Amino acid sequence: MLVSAFVLIKVEEKDLTKITARLLACEGVKEVHVVAGEYDMVAVIRVSSNAKLSALLTEQVIHTPGILSTKTLISLQSKANYDIDSVFAGAE
Repeated sequence: MLVSAFVLIKVEEKDLTKITARLLACEGVKEVHVVAGEYDMVAVIRVSSNAKLSALLTEQVIHTPGILSTKTLISLQSKANYDIDSVFAGAE
């Protein structure tokens, strides 16, 4: 079973294309969405363990150039109209 997290991101520079590319280059970052509201972006992360999530967030995501701050929401349970685990099988 994968650990899923949603990272709400505020950016200091507005070159969202560059920041998106930088985030997607991080193993475990599966999607990046530019959003309206209090945050500028949301990154969807799927990794195999909490330890990998912690390392990804503390060693890569928060040090990504252009990112000002983050807030992480960890999924406790996921439901979908498809088999989530099979969609992301081998995702790491």
